[in-house]
Amino acid sequence: MTTESHTTAARERIQRSEEHKGIDEITILWISEGMSCDGDTVSLTAAMQPSIEDVVLGLIPGLPKVNLVNKVLSPSLGGEDFLAPYRAAARGELDTPFILVIEGSVPNQDIIEGDGFWTSFGNDPATGQPQTINWWIDQLAPKAWATVAAGTCATYGGIHGMAGNPTGSMGLGDYLGWDYKSTAGLPIVNVPGCPIQPENFMETLIWVLQHAAGDAPPPPLDHMLRPQWLFGKTVHEGCDRGSYYEQGDFGLDYNSPKCLVKTGCWGPVVNCNVPKRGWMAGIGGCPNVGGICIGCTMPGFPDAFMPFMDEPPGGTLSSLVIKPYGAVVRRLRGVTNEMVNHEPKWRHKKRKLTSGYDPYWRP
Repeated sequence: MTTESHTTAARERIQRSEEHKGIDEITILWISEGMSCDGDTVSLTAAMQPSIEDVVLGLIPGLPKVNLVNKVLSPSLGGEDFLAPYRAAARGELDTPFILVIEGSVPNQDIIEGDGFWTSFGNDPATGQPQTINWWIDQLAPKAWATVAAGTCATYGGIHGMAGNPTGSMGLGDYLGWDYKSTAGLPIVNVPGCPIQPENFMETLIWVLQHAAGDAPPPPLDHMLRPQWLFGKTVHEGCDRGSYYEQGDFGLDYNSPKCLVKTGCWGPVVNCNVPKRGWMAGIGGCPNVGGICIGCTMPGFPDAFMPFMDEPPGGTLSSLVIKPYGAVVRRLRGVTNEMVNHEPKWRHKKRKLTSGYDPYWRP
């Protein structure tokens, strides 16, 4: 490489560095006043690799100092003291950049035309009237350094957004628009799950924080704004029961260790890594403990997967097609299994060596 090329490359590195200087301190403003059960916050407390405590206490090298504001995890007694950082952020006066985390689906306030509200977060100091989740999102999302949707309700609407609901609930992407960009130029980061798998969320948060520190690129997201490395594979591809499917060996009740497709499992078409990762400390996860996958990480949940305990529409055909192949493969493997379940005959206690060893130096 020529001196001129080295100089050009150095200038480009400096330019990139100046465009994205590392952040030393950042605040996480977590709002769970969407249509929510707070299950995602509760699930978050089970994270261990790392734990949310490790992040807040500054035990992860290279990350910015993190100030977490979450109603369940906050030491504040609540009221206006708790809301102070949210109000400062809404005015554009917060001392640090902030990551906005939304938990719960966003109701459609327009359909009731100002006649009441679906869900609120604090009261307007001037009027005493409840301030809707919609108002807070409208104020905070345009100012947020990054915006993260925690759980399927916040990402795609979830249970509250199912057909027949009166609230018109939707995910954050539907509310803000799928072309939304934060002040850092990031799209919404969707981490689905009902609730979130704790390590999935923490791993995503760590990536966003490393990006804030200037030490990592933006997290790679798929077309539904999910982290690619977490949701790029299906439940089936990581399931311990997958080999039974391949062999056309299906369980017909929930006590079976075999593939559960015929008892209602949607694993072959659902993007989720829980069978590989487990739930807490690598343990648990729906198929790992005998449960079926009902597609809770998917944008079409729950409508596309109901009724939950019925065999999926594709399950009948796929299991029918795989059965002849699976039966042959299972029998052939059985034959081979029988063969390799015996020791070779040359392993014996006799005077003559029968392993075929033939030293070349002997006459």
